[in-house]
Amino acid sequence: MKIFVTRKIPEAGINLLKQKGYEVEVSDYDGVLPREKLLEKIKGADAILSLLTDKIDGEAMDAAGSRLKIVANYAVGYDNIDLKAASERKIIVANTPEVLTESVAEHAIALMFAISRRIVESDQFMRDGKYAGWSPMLFLGNDLAGKVLGLVGLGRIGAEVAKRMRDGFGMKIIYSDVKRNEELEQKYNLQYVDLETLLKEADFVSIHVPLIPGTKHLIGEAQLKIMKKSAYLINTSRGPVIDEKSLVEALKNKTIKGAALDVFEEEPKMAPGLAELSNTVLTPHTASATEETRKAMSELAAKNIIAVLSGQSPLTPVKTS
Repeated sequence: MKIFVTRKIPEAGINLLKQKGYEVEVSDYDGVLPREKLLEKIKGADAILSLLTDKIDGEAMDAAGSRLKIVANYAVGYDNIDLKAASERKIIVANTPEVLTESVAEHAIALMFAISRRIVESDQFMRDGKYAGWSPMLFLGNDLAGKVLGLVGLGRIGAEVAKRMRDGFGMKIIYSDVKRNEELEQKYNLQYVDLETLLKEADFVSIHVPLIPGTKHLIGEAQLKIMKKSAYLINTSRGPVIDEKSLVEALKNKTIKGAALDVFEEEPKMAPGLAELSNTVLTPHTASATEETRKAMSELAAKNIIAVLSGQSPLTPVKTS
């Protein structure tokens, strides 16, 4: 059995595959594999362990050939994979949910603190040697305690954020989702509202939805305009959920107070002007970047491959039809 891994990942998963006696090739290319190299490398593969940055469409599946049985994505998201093409070719698709839930939730919370307490600005101020002594008006930020947190999406990650912020900081938490979750409402004292109401009422808006056609530019110019001028926007889901150009204008014009982003609409690029804004915190898609989580993702992706190549169902399949 031949497995191609499109980029270097923690060894834990690679070792599991090798222990099964599989022929495992890990890309040694420093970065995202160029398209032509990807199509060449996956030829004859029984399994592809891919990343979000790899476009696995019908062309790629055909390039791999008839032996391809599974594409195991090293991510929760899978919009880089053509599910219809996979279904037509009877190729199984799997992802790595749950194992990164807590890490991403923690990162979203860290971004809330960083933007509201102006951590990045303050750090740079110190490094630039500008600190001349304590001042009562220096880098005034905002508290989280007692504020309204609006969760756009109440999946696993959104629920973890809700639990921590209610229990730890006594925030009032409202949420919007395509499906109402009355069980979690009772458990964490949440209030279900529509998106417009959430944007109008929340002091912090944290996004936790998958990228599907219905969520692209879910937050655009119109939505930003109805948010509080004192509100902060946090995104650890997928970049295209926010219209980034409209966000830049909203931040420049003080339509909202600030934004903290871990994902971007056209990664690795950022919308022009975003990097120059002081009322932002920007991290390079590292919400799940802990040693523990990335190791667990590596192992889960490998276990999905092992299961399928052994004639069993994957642990975390993605519905393709």
